[in-house]
Parts: sequence; structure tokens; C-alpha cells
Amino acid sequence: MERKVLGKGLGALISPEPKELDSGVQLVDPQKIKPNRYQPRLNFKEDKLQELVASIQEKGVVAPVAVRKNDDGSYELIAGERRLRAVNILKHKTIPVLVKEASDQEMLEISIIENIQREDLNPVEEAQAYENLMRDFHFTQEQVAKSVGKSRATIANMLRLLGLPKEIKEGLFKEQLTFGHAKAILSVQGVSAQIALCEKIIQKGLSVREAESLAVTSSKAKAKHSNAIKDQHVLKLEEELRNVLGTKVSLFHGKKKGRIQIEYYSLNDLERILDVFRK
Repeated sequence: MERKVLGKGLGALISPEPKELDSGVQLVDPQKIKPNRYQPRLNFKEDKLQELVASIQEKGVVAPVAVRKNDDGSYELIAGERRLRAVNILKHKTIPVLVKEASDQEMLEISIIENIQREDLNPVEEAQAYENLMRDFHFTQEQVAKSVGKSRATIANMLRLLGLPKEIKEGLFKEQLTFGHAKAILSVQGVSAQIALCEKIIQKGLSVREAESLAVTSSKAKAKHSNAIKDQHVLKLEEELRNVLGTKVSLFHGKKKGRIQIEYYSLNDLERILDVFRK
């Protein structure tokens, strides 16, 4: 069964701001609203939050938050966590809400889409959100791509970030590195080499282009050494396997035996590669 695509339907769930309170908006005690358990954003910038607090203090909550109602009478947030946090900081007794129907799957999809549209997620948070869709709701990379309006290749590259060393993920989380920097780092083989490149990027404030240039230099040096012991036939087979499997593949050919090394970046990515073999 084809999954529902929420990219177009986000506006239907989070309606344009109403003119009057009787257009479906309710006033609810913000203390009765629980955070969205599927919120992919972990890093809320304090300066931006304080700007929103000042705005709400002056003009009030212009657009209602979207919530779903729980059986115990409480609510769970669907979208609008920064507004809810700001209202709680101001100790307001009520907040305007739109009560909507939403499944757990829709909650996660909406949270991802909302944050992506507003460019609120850092690359690690975005990658983890895609991984959650695949793990919790059994999405394929193609279905994730369709849900958020991105290419499968982009989703695959985002998921690769989760396999980076923690030092590099920390740099992404702190916004010392961009997704472009991370892609350059991923092109370098070996954890120590990746960390070394990461440190150079941060210390010298390298642009993405400069990082890519360093990565190419490092990769060429390694490839020159590796290819010296590989004949052209082995290299051709290696490239063919990469194209078929859609991931990094290395062949190690010896006189009596050889070894194939296939890289994967999550259990779902491994399942995708296994599906290629099964077919």
C-alpha cells in the first residue's frame, strides 16, 4: 500500500492562522500540552527563542500551535514547540491551539517537514529523523525521500552522517561544519583521516570547496597506493559493484583468495543492499 505523502498535506493539518477564535481555535492551558515525542530538533537556539518571547509578549501568539488530544484529557504537541516554550517562559495561562487527528507516523513526518521547511534542523538531527522513520515505521529510503520531497540520493547521503565519528557529529551539531563539509569528510577513508580533516576545517575555517580539495588530495594519495596493487580488471569490477549496490565497495584480490568489502550506513541501508542480492 502506498504511503500518504504529507509534504502537500501539511497545510491541511496546520491551517492558516485564523481571524477569529470560533474558527476552530481553542484556548488551552499550556501545562496540559506534552512535547512532541517525535520532535527531531534537539538544539533550540536561545537567542531565537528569546526573540520569539519578546514578540509574543508584545503581540501575543499570532498563529496557534497544532495538537492532538489524548484519552486522559491532556494534549500532545504536533507542531509549534518554540511557541509553546515561549508561552511557558512567559507563564501565560492559555495558548491558542488547533486540535487535529494525527497518527504517530504522521506526527513524525509533520515534525520533520515543518523543521526542514524552516531550515531548523542541523544535518545530524535531520539524518536521525530519517532513520527514525525507517526504523519505527519501516520506510524505505525511497519512501522517506517522497515524504519530504528530496531525492533518494540525498536521503542516503544524510543517513551516512550517522556513521561518522562522534567528534565530527558534534561539529555538525554545533554548526561548526555544514552538510557540504560532512560530504567532503565522508569521501576520505579511515576514522583518523576523517577526524584530522574535520579538525583542519574547524581550526582554519575552511570553505566547503577548500575541504573538498583537501579530501581529494588525501583520497588520491591513498588511491594511488591502493591501485598500485590492483589491476584494471579488478578496478572495473569494483566500480560495477558500486553502481549495482549503490554504496562504497572495495575488492581485495590476492593470488589464492580475495575479499569484498561492502559499506552500509544503517540497518535499513543493509536491508536495502540485501534486497538487491535477493532480487
